[in-house]
Amino acid sequence: MRVLAGALKGQHLVTPKGRTTRPTADQVRIACLDTLMPYLEGPFLDLFAGAGGVGIEALSRGAPSAVFVERDRLAAIALDENVARLGLGERARVLRQDVTRALALLEREERTFGVVFLDPPYDSPDGAAALTRVAQGHCLLPGAVVVAQHATKAPLPAAPGRLEHWKDRRFGETTLTFFRRGA
Repeated sequence: MRVLAGALKGQHLVTPKGRTTRPTADQVRIACLDTLMPYLEGPFLDLFAGAGGVGIEALSRGAPSAVFVERDRLAAIALDENVARLGLGERARVLRQDVTRALALLEREERTFGVVFLDPPYDSPDGAAALTRVAQGHCLLPGAVVVAQHATKAPLPAAPGRLEHWKDRRFGETTLTFFRRGA
């Protein structure tokens, strides 16, 4: 896996061994980040980050900072290595914990984000709970964009919480669903 565009274009990313994580395919990352370019002025939140491919791509394309949340030990080790090797330590924060706990922590810290990306394991109920928590809006800037990557056969709610459905991008068995928070 490599960074596809921006200041870090071409840099290789370490991925964890085994099958505990599923890196976002290049085609999906390109489509996602191309759509998000106008919204990368604010901080980026990468939930279920894995090795950090999407959040690192956002940093490469100009996001000022990113918070990565990953509880899997091997994925978090790869993520830490990617952040260090690419010199992103000043702009990146890695939280090695469950997404629900991380969101609670970020809310207590009053952290807000312009873009939130969720890529939970497709067979896990954690994604719906995380989307519901994000949709409450406590960690979202006005006009923020939330993107959920999910199995095409498992559609998401049309308008969770404070979020309004914006669009879907389908890539075979994978779909990106984009939401926006009203200003």
